Amino acid sequence: MIRLLGITLAVLSLTSVAFAQGKGVDKSNERVRDSGSRAPASNGSKTDVGAGRGIDFGKGRTPEIPPIPNPYRLPARRDVIMKAVADVMRDRKLILDETASKPDEGIIVSQPYTFIRGAVVSQAELNRYADAPSSETRGWTRGRYTLTVEVQPIDGASANVSVNARVEGRSDGATGAEWVTLPSSGVAEEDFLSALIAAVTGSAPPGRTLP
Repeated sequence: MIRLLGITLAVLSLTSVAFAQGKGVDKSNERVRDSGSRAPASNGSKTDVGAGRGIDFGKGRTPEIPPIPNPYRLPARRDVIMKAVADVMRDRKLILDETASKPDEGIIVSQPYTFIRGAVVSQAELNRYADAPSSETRGWTRGRYTLTVEVQPIDGASANVSVNARVEGRSDGATGAEWVTLPSSGVAEEDFLSALIAAVTGSAPPGRTLP
């Protein structure tokens, strides 16, 4: 009887130890499972999703400047605008072409203005003002434009102003120099309109600042 009791106690003791050990393992595994399930996943170099995505507020992006309408409605009488056109042309070193201009009809034309010269830089600068195709046999050595400004009254207090540029590039080759009319990019027109708007209204067009 005593021997049977001793065996029973020994079995109970071993069972308790095994149960305790099993319980400890389960707790450890549970902690491992819990910590693994709650941690955010790492995406390495892929930063567009998940924990590495971050927040993007468009940093580094340059906002687009809206184009200036051409023609542009100015809140001023035609004679005031015509005087401002002449002043802006003078400030930008544009010479009035008195033969081509028709002030009574609200038309002012400039003489051709050479904005760049030199074979090294003409191609890049021409491409800013016009579509200037490159050529292996002929090179651009100069660029010029002629502005035509037309002021048409809407009523006694406002008028529409349109600006058109004739852009030309001088191409030098074996047959000699030749001025070629090129499609305008609109840069010369917009630059002049922006300066004229600032001169008449005292403020820059939308998206721009006064120089």
